[in-house]
Amino acid sequence: MTFDYDLFVIGAGPGGLAAAKKAAKYGARVAIAEKEAIGGTCVNRGCVPKKLIVQAADFALKNQTALSYGWSDCKTYFDWTKFIKSVDKHIDSIQDSYLQQLQEAGIELIRGHASFTDAHTIDIDGRKYTADKILIAVGGYAIKPKITGIDYALTSREMFHLPYLPKRLVIIGGGYIGVEFASMMNAFGCEVTVIDKDETILSGFDIDLRRGIQQGLSKRGIRFINNSMVKEIKYLEERLLLMVGESRKTVPADTILVAIGRAPNTKNLGLEKVGVELQQKGTIEIDEYNRTTQENIFAVGDCTSSPQLTPVAKAQGEAFADTVFGKKEQKINYDEVPSAVFSRPEGAGVGMTEAKAREKFGDSIKVYRHSFQPLSSLTNENEQATIKLVVEGKSERILGAHMVGENAADIIQSLAVAIRKGITKQDLDESIGIHPTVGEEFLSLS
Repeated sequence: MTFDYDLFVIGAGPGGLAAAKKAAKYGARVAIAEKEAIGGTCVNRGCVPKKLIVQAADFALKNQTALSYGWSDCKTYFDWTKFIKSVDKHIDSIQDSYLQQLQEAGIELIRGHASFTDAHTIDIDGRKYTADKILIAVGGYAIKPKITGIDYALTSREMFHLPYLPKRLVIIGGGYIGVEFASMMNAFGCEVTVIDKDETILSGFDIDLRRGIQQGLSKRGIRFINNSMVKEIKYLEERLLLMVGESRKTVPADTILVAIGRAPNTKNLGLEKVGVELQQKGTIEIDEYNRTTQENIFAVGDCTSSPQLTPVAKAQGEAFADTVFGKKEQKINYDEVPSAVFSRPEGAGVGMTEAKAREKFGDSIKVYRHSFQPLSSLTNENEQATIKLVVEGKSERILGAHMVGENAADIIQSLAVAIRKGITKQDLDESIGIHPTVGEEFLSLS
């Protein structure tokens, strides 16, 4: 059978783009379908705009400590509307770059909603396209709890387009998205409250990282209501009221952000027509080569049960193209995937948490941790940095590294490579650090 394309990709996010470009390098005829902006969640309403807002918020935080470094006091004003226009302009330039890359690679971009007609045929708004291999890279979307008044709340998708900064922001959910927005908006002067169902924010991260970030944010004035769930949202006298917990305690807000998690965009794709099976939470079932239960259909990124991180989706896309079109079988190792929380204080980790290590190795593990005030700090805030290593007892192989403090993401990123290669505690002990840095503290833990 002759097909229109060798590969048809549904979704132009990081995973889909990576797969399309890599497959095209191998000589494949490739098309990619996208109904929204190129770049997916990461570029348009995730990692990229978030990091820009983090940087803008850092100016506010540094301004608070500038006097300690000899700067004179001066009045400043932050123009949110002007800033967001600059962010949008930057994102437009990234999208233009992606378009150029697709054109140079000979990849056809087709706009519209894609769905399956059969295992080799895609329908886009009434137009039919056939392909030998099809890759699903449709990502996910932010979910909301099913409670009365939830329509008053926003998701991360809308937060990047706020017309103005709210005076009182309430965030439902203590995952990394909610925590990052809490940190940013607090720096801009918003009164922020975080409501989380767990005792400590950032479920899934190491407990010392979770506690360190929550304590640091609390010192900055962010209010946390833990072990609680929102039961109802009301609009009363030009303000929003959240009813929290069984006692239905009221919390006022001007803006509410829901950040309780994300779900895969697997509805309305026609997967039932082609035998692509879904797992319990609606994610697409894939094998170690990203193949679905239909032999010629593959999936990568947030629509699968893989870690919901941009680098993971990109790695999966490239591995798929190497395996299928480069004839070089490639699997992804998910054991040492680093992740970060771009709050202030910042947190990052790689490998096993202490809890996971104890679950697997029992009491044979060793834990090294140190909390301290960085030498380079002149301020009186006494904001502590925390570093932690989780080590396998006999070999002293490092199972996990975790940190709270300035530049945590960059430091953990560098350690991730070494940990992936099997570095031991002795290897770190015998290394010489750069002074004065926070990173050198990892080399002298005892």
